[in-house]
Amino acid sequence: MTKDEIVAGLAEILEEVAGVNPDDVTEEKSFTEDLDVDSLSMVEVVVAAEEKFGVKIPDDEVQNLKTVGDAADFVLKQA
Repeated sequence: MTKDEIVAGLAEILEEVAGVNPDDVTEEKSFTEDLDVDSLSMVEVVVAAEEKFGVKIPDDEVQNLKTVGDAADFVLKQA
C-alpha cells in the first residue's frame, strides 16, 4: 500500500465520519485546524482507519497524529 492510497482511504473515512470534502484532504492538512474534525469524530476516524488498514493505533499515539500525513506515515509503518 502506498502513502497516496492511504491518504485516499483517509479522505473516504473523513468524508463519511466528518463530512469533509475528499478534495480538501492532503498530507499537510491538520485534522483539527484545517479539516475541523472534533475529538469525537477523531475517535471514529481512528476506529475506521484501524478497520480499513488492518492496524492498531494506540490511544497515546492518536495525539501525535496531527496531520493527514502523520496518520498516513503511522499506517505505513504498521502495515
